[in-house]
Formats: sequence, C-alpha cells, structure tokens
Amino acid sequence: MGSNVKTPKLAARMMPYLAILRHDMRTLWSSRLVRLWLGATALLTLLLTGSNWANFQDGTLIASLLFPYLVFPWFLVVVVLGVTPVSGAQTETLADGILSRPVSRLEYLLATWSARVALVLGVYLVVTVPAIVLIMLAKRPVAADTVTIYGIATSLGVVGLVLTFLVSLGFLTGTVLRKPLLAVVVLIFIWYPIGLILSIFSLEEFSPISLNRAISTQLRQSWRQSDDEAKGETKPEDAYAFTDQMSNFFNVLSGSPSEPKASKPDFFEGQKFDDFSLLRVTLGYGLPTLASVFLAALSFYWRDL
Repeated sequence: MGSNVKTPKLAARMMPYLAILRHDMRTLWSSRLVRLWLGATALLTLLLTGSNWANFQDGTLIASLLFPYLVFPWFLVVVVLGVTPVSGAQTETLADGILSRPVSRLEYLLATWSARVALVLGVYLVVTVPAIVLIMLAKRPVAADTVTIYGIATSLGVVGLVLTFLVSLGFLTGTVLRKPLLAVVVLIFIWYPIGLILSIFSLEEFSPISLNRAISTQLRQSWRQSDDEAKGETKPEDAYAFTDQMSNFFNVLSGSPSEPKASKPDFFEGQKFDDFSLLRVTLGYGLPTLASVFLAALSFYWRDL
C-alpha cells in the first residue's frame, strides 16, 4: 500500500521535469542549428567514409569518423547548444517559467541540460552507428582488421561521454558568464590550446586530440583481456605482416594480383597508446562532467532572476 502511494507522488514530482524536457526537445529539434548540424554531420560522415573506403582498415576508418566529434568542427555546435538555455535572451523566459510555476531551479536546470545531452547524443549515434555497421559488414578491398564489438561499444561510449562533458562545460560557462557569445569565445580560446598542450604528452584521459588517436587501439580490444594474455599475444602489426606475406606468396603462385595494402596514417595509428585505459578515460571525463553540472547548479541557485 505504501509503495502504491509513493509511486503517484514520484510521478507527480517528475511531471514538471518531464514537461520541460519534452518542451526543450521540441524547441531544439525545430531550430535551424540542429537540423543543419544533422545534415552536415551526415554529409561529412558520408564523405569521410567514401573517400577512405578503399584505403583505411576498419579501425582507422572508424576513428576518422569520430574525429569531427572529438576535435573539430562539431565542438562548436555542441558548445553553442550548451551555453544557450541559461544565458542571454533566455533569461526572461527562464524567470517567468520558474516564478509562475511550481518548478524549482534545479528541476529546470537538469531538464534543459538533459534535453541538450539527449539531443547531442541522439544526433551523434544516429549518424555514426549506421556508418560503422556498414564498414564492419561490407566487403572492402583492404586487409581484415581485428575490430571487436566490445571495442566499438566502448569507443562510442567514450566519445559520447566527451560530448556530454562539452555540453556540461558549455552549461557551466553560460551560467557563470550569462552571455552566450562571450561564453563560446572563452571556451574556444581555452579548450583548444589546453587540448594541444595535453596532446603533446599523450594524455588521452584529458585531451580529445590524444583520445582520438588512441581510439583505434580501443577499437581492437577484446572483452576481459588480461595483461598476461595481452603480453603473450602476437602484436597486430606482426600478424598483419605475416598475413600479407602469405597472401602475396599464394598470389604469386596463382598469378592473381595482390591485394592493395591499407594505409595507416600516423595520427590514427599511434603505437604510443598501447597502454590505453578505459577506466582512466572514463574518470578523466566523467568526474569533470559531474563537477561542471554541480557548479552550474550552484551558480544558478544563487543567481538573481
């Protein structure tokens, strides 16, 4: 009986949050920025896939598709979406919504933040997942790769976590500065120099540039692979070399042309990321995300509407 009473109360308590979430999702989807971004990211993914279809192996090609989300240019779109709901022209609407309805500041903040995170992750997954499925299932004129389902899932999750962090960082900057344009400029002039400096030291848990270079390593990781097993296994590059030699040998005997070798750009195939740690990367972006949301809520709570 007690649980039946608590359930309607919880549902009633969540109604303002869900109403704001649905309203914000509809407003965001009807905006030109989001629709143009969806079309642009789909077009860019198609161009990257088509231009490297016969050149890159699966891991390298997938890592190249994730580059626009981690480095440039979609960082700008994600940040703009993050700074807008609690700054600038939204202030008057925000004040009317909170002061005239039974909605707390925290509920409004979390609802608008959740709407932007859901939208960003939705656009990202809707475009990248079909492209990755096509790459994995298609028969391409390149050597076979060792990309795993576990590696794909964790890599997509890590990039999604970085996008969530960028939305939260924009949320915090927009809440503190209250001016969207100023907040975007500040984030650009702080984020990129710091990312470049951290990439020099190959800190993938803090630099999206280094993380993108390390993605190809994570894509080839298997589930529950112990350190002893990893040490005892043949290195991927040695296995590829042996396979190529045997393939060329049989091609010479049969008189058939040899398969074209897949190119391995240094940016996406850095061997210095063999010690990639999923836990370190998750903590490196997850904790700052929580801190950004907490500080934004604290700043928003003390703001005069």
